[in-house]
Amino acid sequence: MVSVKQFQVTFDCADPERVARFWCEALGYVVPSPPTGFATWDDFDRTLPPEHRGSAFACVDPSGVGPRLFFQRVPEGKTVKNRLHLDIRVGTGLVGEERVAALESECARLIQLGAARVRLLRADGVNESCLVMQDVEGNEFCLD
Repeated sequence: MVSVKQFQVTFDCADPERVARFWCEALGYVVPSPPTGFATWDDFDRTLPPEHRGSAFACVDPSGVGPRLFFQRVPEGKTVKNRLHLDIRVGTGLVGEERVAALESECARLIQLGAARVRLLRADGVNESCLVMQDVEGNEFCLD
Protein backbone atom coordinates (compact mmCIF):
# COMPACT_ATOMS: atom_id res chain seq x y z
CA MET A 1 0.00 0.00 0.00
CA VAL A 2 1.29 3.46 -0.94
CA SER A 3 1.48 6.01 1.86
CA VAL A 4 0.93 9.63 0.83
CA LYS A 5 3.56 11.85 2.40
CA GLN A 6 2.82 15.21 0.79
CA PHE A 7 -0.05 16.97 -0.92
CA GLN A 8 -0.84 20.41 -2.25
CA VAL A 9 -4.06 22.37 -2.12
CA THR A 10 -5.12 23.77 -5.50
CA PHE A 11 -7.32 26.83 -5.98
CA ASP A 12 -9.16 27.57 -9.23
CA CYS A 13 -9.22 31.34 -9.67
CA ALA A 14 -9.18 34.24 -12.13
CA ASP A 15 -5.96 35.92 -10.95
CA PRO A 16 -3.53 33.31 -9.56
CA GLU A 17 -0.81 35.69 -8.40
CA ARG A 18 -3.24 38.00 -6.57
CA VAL A 19 -4.92 35.11 -4.75
CA ALA A 20 -1.58 33.45 -3.95
CA ARG A 21 -0.14 36.64 -2.50
CA PHE A 22 -3.24 37.03 -0.29
CA TRP A 23 -2.74 33.50 1.09
CA CYS A 24 1.00 34.11 1.57
CA GLU A 25 0.14 37.02 3.84
CA ALA A 26 -2.74 35.22 5.55
CA LEU A 27 -0.70 32.12 6.40
CA GLY A 28 2.87 33.40 6.58
CA TYR A 29 3.73 31.46 3.41
CA VAL A 30 6.31 32.58 0.84
CA VAL A 31 6.64 32.51 -2.93
CA PRO A 32 9.21 29.85 -3.85
CA SER A 33 12.32 30.75 -5.83
CA PRO A 34 11.88 30.86 -9.61
CA PRO A 35 13.21 27.96 -11.68
CA THR A 36 16.97 27.71 -12.19
CA GLY A 37 18.17 30.16 -14.79
CA PHE A 38 15.55 32.83 -14.05
CA ALA A 39 16.05 35.83 -11.77
CA THR A 40 12.31 36.34 -11.20
CA TRP A 41 9.00 34.62 -11.83
CA ASP A 42 8.20 37.43 -14.31
CA ASP A 43 11.30 36.45 -16.30
CA PHE A 44 10.10 32.84 -16.36
CA ASP A 45 6.53 33.88 -17.22
CA ARG A 46 7.73 35.81 -20.28
CA THR A 47 9.13 32.57 -21.75
CA LEU A 48 5.67 30.96 -21.80
CA PRO A 49 3.24 31.14 -24.71
CA PRO A 50 0.97 34.20 -24.31
CA GLU A 51 -2.07 32.09 -23.40
CA HIS A 52 -0.19 30.56 -20.44
CA ARG A 53 1.33 33.73 -19.00
CA GLY A 54 0.00 34.47 -15.53
CA SER A 55 -1.96 31.22 -15.52
CA ALA A 56 -0.45 29.75 -12.36
CA PHE A 57 1.27 30.75 -9.15
CA ALA A 58 2.23 28.94 -5.94
CA CYS A 59 3.25 29.57 -2.37
CA VAL A 60 4.89 27.38 0.24
CA ASP A 61 5.25 27.11 3.98
CA PRO A 62 8.76 28.38 4.76
CA SER A 63 9.08 25.74 7.51
CA GLY A 64 8.31 22.98 5.01
CA VAL A 65 5.56 21.57 7.25
CA GLY A 66 2.38 22.87 5.61
CA PRO A 67 1.16 21.88 2.15
CA ARG A 68 2.11 23.78 -0.98
CA LEU A 69 -0.70 25.99 -2.26
CA PHE A 70 -1.16 26.10 -6.04
CA PHE A 71 -3.34 28.63 -7.86
CA GLN A 72 -4.47 28.04 -11.43
CA ARG A 73 -6.42 30.30 -13.73
CA VAL A 74 -9.75 28.92 -14.93
CA PRO A 75 -12.16 30.60 -17.37
CA GLU A 76 -15.31 30.31 -15.28
CA GLY A 77 -16.04 32.38 -12.20
CA LYS A 78 -17.01 31.05 -8.80
CA THR A 79 -20.75 30.40 -8.73
CA VAL A 80 -21.53 28.26 -5.67
CA LYS A 81 -20.25 27.48 -2.20
CA ASN A 82 -16.86 25.76 -2.00
CA ARG A 83 -16.99 22.02 -1.41
CA LEU A 84 -13.63 22.29 0.36
CA HIS A 85 -12.28 25.17 2.39
CA LEU A 86 -9.34 26.03 4.63
CA ASP A 87 -9.66 26.59 8.37
CA ILE A 88 -7.09 29.00 9.78
CA ARG A 89 -6.56 27.86 13.36
CA VAL A 90 -6.26 31.11 15.34
CA GLY A 91 -8.50 30.24 18.30
CA THR A 92 -7.12 26.84 19.27
CA GLY A 93 -7.47 26.33 23.02
CA LEU A 94 -9.52 29.48 23.50
CA VAL A 95 -13.20 29.55 24.49
CA GLY A 96 -15.98 32.08 24.89
CA GLU A 97 -15.29 35.76 24.40
CA GLU A 98 -11.52 35.24 24.48
CA ARG A 99 -11.84 33.01 21.40
CA VAL A 100 -14.18 35.45 19.64
CA ALA A 101 -11.72 38.30 20.34
CA ALA A 102 -8.87 36.30 18.74
CA LEU A 103 -11.06 35.52 15.71
CA GLU A 104 -12.11 39.16 15.35
CA SER A 105 -8.52 40.38 15.61
CA GLU A 106 -7.35 38.06 12.82
CA CYS A 107 -10.45 38.97 10.79
CA ALA A 108 -9.51 42.66 10.96
CA ARG A 109 -5.97 41.88 9.73
CA LEU A 110 -7.24 39.79 6.82
CA ILE A 111 -9.81 42.40 5.80
CA GLN A 112 -6.91 44.83 5.32
CA LEU A 113 -5.43 42.26 2.89
CA GLY A 114 -8.65 42.16 0.85
CA ALA A 115 -10.66 39.43 2.58
CA ALA A 116 -14.35 39.85 3.39
CA ARG A 117 -16.14 38.92 6.59
CA VAL A 118 -19.21 36.74 6.04
CA ARG A 119 -20.51 35.86 9.50
CA LEU A 120 -19.58 34.84 13.02
CA LEU A 121 -20.91 31.44 14.06
CA ARG A 122 -21.21 31.49 17.85
CA ALA A 123 -20.45 28.47 20.01
CA ASP A 124 -23.48 26.18 20.20
CA GLY A 125 -22.60 23.70 22.93
CA VAL A 126 -21.08 21.28 20.40
CA ASN A 127 -18.78 23.53 18.32
CA GLU A 128 -16.72 26.49 19.43
CA SER A 129 -17.17 29.84 17.71
CA CYS A 130 -15.71 30.33 14.24
CA LEU A 131 -15.74 33.16 11.75
CA VAL A 132 -16.60 32.57 8.08
CA MET A 133 -14.71 34.74 5.59
CA GLN A 134 -13.94 35.00 1.87
CA ASP A 135 -10.57 35.57 0.23
CA VAL A 136 -9.91 38.16 -2.49
CA GLU A 137 -11.87 36.14 -5.09
CA GLY A 138 -14.74 35.03 -2.86
CA ASN A 139 -13.42 31.59 -1.82
CA GLU A 140 -14.79 30.75 1.62
CA PHE A 141 -12.53 29.94 4.56
CA CYS A 142 -12.97 29.92 8.32
CA LEU A 143 -11.10 31.40 11.21
CA ASP A 144 -11.33 28.58 13.71
